[in-house]
Amino acid sequence: MKHFEYTPSRAVCSRLINFDLDEENKIHNLGFLGGCNGNLKAIGILLEGRPAQEAINLLQGNTCGPRPTSCADQLALALIEALSSAN
Repeated sequence: MKHFEYTPSRAVCSRLINFDLDEENKIHNLGFLGGCNGNLKAIGILLEGRPAQEAINLLQGNTCGPRPTSCADQLALALIEALSSAN
C-alpha cells in the first residue's frame, strides 16, 4: 500500500488530503484536515475500498457554492495525481 498526501487549492476549506492506494488502486484510510468534518468523514467511509477511478468519475467537477471546485473535486484531482505517479 502506498500513502499519498495532497494539498488542495486555496479555494476550498480542507488544507490536506491523506489516503492510501493498494496494489489494485483501491482507496483506504481517506482523511481530510479541515473542511466540513461530517461530510468529509462520510466521503471517506463511502469510498473505503473503492477503486480510485470510480471515485474520480463520481467526484470530478463537483463545485461548492460559487467556487469553481470543492473538497470532493480536489480529492478527484489528488487521486488523478496519485494514479499518474503510480504508473
